[in-house]
Parts: sequence; structure tokens; C-alpha cells
Amino acid sequence: MKEEEVNRCQIQEWYPKFKSVSIKTLIHELPESFVQYLLDDSGPFLLPISVTNEDALPNRIHNPYEEEDYQVSEGSGDEAEQPSSSPPSFPDLELAIKESIKTLGGAILPKLNWSAPKDTSWISTTGTLRCTSFSEIALLFRSSDSLVHDLCHAYDSCSDKTSTRPRSFFLALRKWYPSFRPDMEFRCFVKSQNLIGISQREVTTFYPALVEKKDDLRALIHDFFVDKIRPRFESENFTFDVYVTGDERVKLVDFNPWAEFTLPLLFTWEELEQGFEEEKEFEVEFRIVESRREVRPGLKTAVPYDYLDTSPGSGWDQLLRNAGEELRHQNMSSDAGA
Repeated sequence: MKEEEVNRCQIQEWYPKFKSVSIKTLIHELPESFVQYLLDDSGPFLLPISVTNEDALPNRIHNPYEEEDYQVSEGSGDEAEQPSSSPPSFPDLELAIKESIKTLGGAILPKLNWSAPKDTSWISTTGTLRCTSFSEIALLFRSSDSLVHDLCHAYDSCSDKTSTRPRSFFLALRKWYPSFRPDMEFRCFVKSQNLIGISQREVTTFYPALVEKKDDLRALIHDFFVDKIRPRFESENFTFDVYVTGDERVKLVDFNPWAEFTLPLLFTWEELEQGFEEEKEFEVEFRIVESRREVRPGLKTAVPYDYLDTSPGSGWDQLLRNAGEELRHQNMSSDAGA
């Protein structure tokens, strides 16, 4: 994999080309001071001071009596433990983001060049990545471990690696859709500019309606790839995510590099590398969770896929092996009962 292939998957690179078929997004270049704030782990956890008085956690309880327990009286031997850092502030960035959020309807999903802070949704007041203010975005980003990939390790798998990070970082604000259905999001795998595989994106749940719609969805996504993606995305090998709306329009959600740190979902990277034998135009390998027995709860984790040790003998390797054996055992029992 080359650096240029990774760079093409940055949202600020691909979105201008595909905005007509994607989710409405506004993008801001981040000042280096904010990037360094995200990287700094040497001091206490401090959220930026909001110039618009918007709190990242508006529902928390402010108790001045509890704060008194942590105050150090003058002359105490604990004076050295008092925090010396003052909260940072990014007024220009905050005001620009506030205006963009307003333009996008009042709520957004934030994303860095490649990744969203999916591992920190639990810390928000809604339990999702929905944000309505700069303070909420800063809280999710500052707490996220998954964004370390973008900040420090984006080019680690590149054969021509020349840098540890891109020259600039960007914040993408994506319009929040409360009616978004996770069963209608799919990951698509492209090898040698041919769509070879499609996988249900949310593999931790069985959706019976997908079984009935499988063939129609395959045709819709294949046509979208041929008409909209292949002529305009230069990489030979890559993955992309799409969302199919209720009126059967396909929306581009994201691009990802053809690399092991991209989650293969219902495939394995070994079989994707080998390809599939089908050569008919619409016979793309399309995989969904066909029954409740095929749900993959092991993949529902806040840890980014590239952080998982799935090598032979590892804990995750044994977990996946045990899950596979259990599934085969259940299938054999079901067949015998029939």
C-alpha cells in the first residue's frame, strides 16, 4: 500500500468529488495548536474554555461543597499538587464550528481525516456521536484512543512511508440523521477496480428484512459503484461504505484503504486477497447475517480493529475459533434435527 492510496481516503480529499452522492458535510482545517492539544497527555484532562458558554456535559451536577474537599489551604505541604495548567481556548475554531453546526441543522457527527471517535460515544450525554457544540466535539476527541491512528499511525502500513502524520488535520462535521438505520449500511470491497464483495456493516445484529432484500441491494450497490465510484476514485484496491435510503437511493458514507486495519466484517482479508471465482456482472459476493446464530458479538468492541491481536494463540484468535466451532456445532445439530 502506498501513501497516496491512504491519502485518497481522507475525507477532505474525496468529499469534494463525491458530495452530490454523499452525506452533507462541512470541513474545517484544524490549527496546529488544537492538534497538539489532542496529542498532549502530559498534564491533567482539561476541556477548552468555551467562548460561547456551551458545556460539553450540560447535565452534570455542580456541587461547590464537593469542590471544597479538593482545595488546598495556603501553606499546605500539598501545594505542589495544585494544577498549574490553565484550560486552553480556541475561539476562532469554536465560532466557525458553531456556525457550521447551525447550517447543518443543529446536530452533527464529527470525524477527523480518516476516523470518527467511535470508542468514546459512551461518554456523551446521549451515548452516541451526536454533537451540538464545539465543547462536545472536544470531549469526544480528547477522550478517544481510536483517533491515535489518524494522529500518529496513519502511514504505518505504507511501503513508501515518509512521514508519521499528514501535513494538516481536518475536522469534518457530518449532518446528523436521527432516522439513520444501521441495517442499511454496507461495506464494499474493491480489488483491481472491480467490486468483489459487500458486507453488512452492523454484524452484531440479525435483520430479517435484509434476507428478502439481498438481491435487490446487491444490484443497487453494484450500479452505484459502476456509475459513481469507479470512474472517479483512482485507487486500484480500496473499500467504501454506503447507506441505502428508504427510497432506494445509495449514499456514499466513507472510503477506507485496502489494508488489515480496515475491518473486513463478514469476510477475512485472506479470502479478499484471493478474490472470488464469480465473473458474472451482478454476482458480487454479498454477505449478511442470515440468522441469529450467525451474529458476531465479538466484533462489537470499542477497540479499533488494528489494535486487536488476532495472531495465532492470542486471546482474540482463540475467541474467534471458539465462536466458529460453536456455530458449526449448532448448524450440525440443526441439520440432524431436521
